[in-house]
Amino acid sequence: MHILLIHQAFAALDEPGGTRHHEFARALAARGHRVTVIASRVSYLTGAPLSGSGAAGGNAGQGGVRVIRAASTSALHKSFVQRVFAFLSFMVSSFFIGLGVRDVDVVWGTSPPIFQGFTAWLLAFLKRVPFLFEVRDLWPQFAIAVGVLKNPLLIKLSLWLERFLYRRAAVVMVNSPGYVHHVMERGARRVELVPNGADPEMFDPAADGSVFRSRHNLAGNFVVLYAGAHGMSNDLGVVLESARILAGTVPGVKLVLLGDGKEKPALQTQAAGMGLTNLLFLPPIPKLEMPAALAGADACLAILKPIEEYKTTYPNKVFDYMAAGRPVVLAIDGVIRAVVEQAGCGVFAKPGDPLALAEAVKTLAADPAKSRSMGLAGRKYLEENFSRTVIAEKIMDILKSLSH
Repeated sequence: MHILLIHQAFAALDEPGGTRHHEFARALAARGHRVTVIASRVSYLTGAPLSGSGAAGGNAGQGGVRVIRAASTSALHKSFVQRVFAFLSFMVSSFFIGLGVRDVDVVWGTSPPIFQGFTAWLLAFLKRVPFLFEVRDLWPQFAIAVGVLKNPLLIKLSLWLERFLYRRAAVVMVNSPGYVHHVMERGARRVELVPNGADPEMFDPAADGSVFRSRHNLAGNFVVLYAGAHGMSNDLGVVLESARILAGTVPGVKLVLLGDGKEKPALQTQAAGMGLTNLLFLPPIPKLEMPAALAGADACLAILKPIEEYKTTYPNKVFDYMAAGRPVVLAIDGVIRAVVEQAGCGVFAKPGDPLALAEAVKTLAADPAKSRSMGLAGRKYLEENFSRTVIAEKIMDILKSLSH
């Protein structure tokens, strides 16, 4: 079976960013399927050029996955309009490259950005093969809720495109149970849940993380690590306020913000103005280096803005934290809170509340042995319920059903 995946932000294990699709693509290739990915020449997280650029620059990639790099404008840390142009440029360039990919059995589109979903549908239509549409967050609803998408015409067009794609997909695949009702209500004919998860074999819960801690002068501290995007949705200003509160009450705590995003420069300026010495910013790292970083943490943080829409999401970082055997400080309500509480692997803090976040950190820091126990409970729960290997089998079944 030959699967064509259209994914602008596709990241391999040696690149910064989410690697869900790279891991799934490798699993498919290992089972004898052909996987071709059309991705951007530019890293969405760092803005750096990526290898294998151009229509003729396809390469085997890791695990036998062929990656073809398509042209797009760079939108790193730029305005919403500039990011839309980056999405649209990739939509067009990936379409023309996709026309040249032969003997395709299924076209797999993923959102966000939703525009590449249209490319995937059009290629599937022209090649007369099934269209699999994956929904990784509820765009444009999330963009509207946080105030990123404001133009009435763009909102109307985006909502139309969302329904158009749901109705024309042979299968709409969602990564959170909180999305199922939304996509069905908007016309999806068949919905399959393939949740976010993690590969437990990538992480060693027993690792002491001394190399990471020594490199960043973290020895002797209770380290709370946030790993991910520094964007408007991530509400990291709350973390800065919590750091200020903790500085006066729990001097042994160090908050580490690892990653990049549009809001990072402003956050760094704000932190400097606040004189925060218990908070450290680190640049993004490839997924292959993430196990060492998580091993260097005593607890890990997941946070989003306190809006109703985010109660539906399964943030992928939470599952990486669980795989690493680290307790979760969770400032997100909803379906992911249910997972953390069921696993007994973390402490909930009311989203948007710096004091509540500080109290959650203090709770874990006050009892390292209990924190460690929580982390190991999360690891066990992930192995049983959210292992990437088990989840990959679900994708195999969906693709097999589309090939008949």
